Amino acid sequence: MKPSSLLHIIVVLIVSVPLLYLAIIWNSVPAVIPIHFDIHMKPDQMAGKSELWVPTAIMASCALFVYVLMNNINKIDPKRNGAPIPASFRRLGVVVVAFVSFISLLIIIQCTSRGHMSIALLVPAIGLLFACIGNYLPALKPNYFAGIRVPWALNSESNWKKTHQLAGKLWFWGGLCLAFISLFLPTAAGILVLLATITVLSVIPAVYSYQLFRKEKANQS
Repeated sequence: MKPSSLLHIIVVLIVSVPLLYLAIIWNSVPAVIPIHFDIHMKPDQMAGKSELWVPTAIMASCALFVYVLMNNINKIDPKRNGAPIPASFRRLGVVVVAFVSFISLLIIIQCTSRGHMSIALLVPAIGLLFACIGNYLPALKPNYFAGIRVPWALNSESNWKKTHQLAGKLWFWGGLCLAFISLFLPTAAGILVLLATITVLSVIPAVYSYQLFRKEKANQS
């Protein structure tokens, strides 16, 4: 069996875990469950338990879509047209699949047990996702689907490389800090820290890329 075929099977199994888990516990799930929570993770909307299949199926479909996209990016992205698929794209696709499946499990546990322990893991999990993505950012080649896709980076190989070297370090350490700090914060505060982290991780690489563009343009004058 080819390594890629084995990886496809593993991904399908990972995606199936939340669906299988929900099927296994189905008979013990209350007839009415919370399906929406406020910022303090208190239920504010109830529905029949069959409604839980919808987000679970949607998240599984989204995870598979991202994985298929990352494995076929050379067929649809003009920047990667005809080029072999780098290992970093495949690995990043697996990371996203694992993360989405984990979040899907958390949602099922939260809705069926009405506990707060599962949702407390949400922000730390997002922090670890940022750290994993940061680990792969420096290896990404210019493309229109993944990475810091600002125009100045897309139009310059040098700009792209330097921007993603900075972004990789920033996302890795920023993600680890977010995962650690959020373990000791209330849910609402953790969400605010998450939003602030997302802003920093997005803005700094974009500004840095623009500064590189201005510097390269000045040198050409």
